[in-house]
Amino acid sequence: MDLDAQWIVGFVDGEGCFHVSINRHEEMTTGYQVLPEFTVVQHERDVQVLHALKAHFGCGVVRVNHGDRMAFRVRDLEHLVGKILPFFEKHMLKTKKRVDFLKFRQVVLKMQKGEHLTLEGIEEIRLIKEQMNR
Repeated sequence: MDLDAQWIVGFVDGEGCFHVSINRHEEMTTGYQVLPEFTVVQHERDVQVLHALKAHFGCGVVRVNHGDRMAFRVRDLEHLVGKILPFFEKHMLKTKKRVDFLKFRQVVLKMQKGEHLTLEGIEEIRLIKEQMNR
C-alpha cells in the first residue's frame, strides 16, 4: 500500500496521537522517565494501514493496543527526531492536533539536547505536557 503524504496528514489528524508521559523511575538520575510517543490506533480489520504507515516511516512497531484494536507506535527518540518530526514539519497537520504536535516537538527536541536529565528540564517538560491533548 503506497500512502500519499497528504492522506497520512488527514489520517493522523483524525486517528493519531502525540503523547508524552512522565513516570517515576527510581533508577533514573532525576527519579523520572520521560516517554514521548506517536501513535495511530485502528480496529484489527484495518491493520494493513498501520503496517503501511510503519513501512512509510521506516520505523515503529504495530502491536495489539486493547482488545480488537491495533496500534502503530513510534517511541524511539532517534526515530521521532529523524523521521516523525521532519514529516509533520514538512506536511502540516490541519486540525488542533497541530498544536499538540508542536508541543510534542518541543519535548522531543528538549530530550535530544538531554534536558530531560535534569529536574529543571523535567519540570519544563511537565508544563508543556499539561497543555497537550486537551
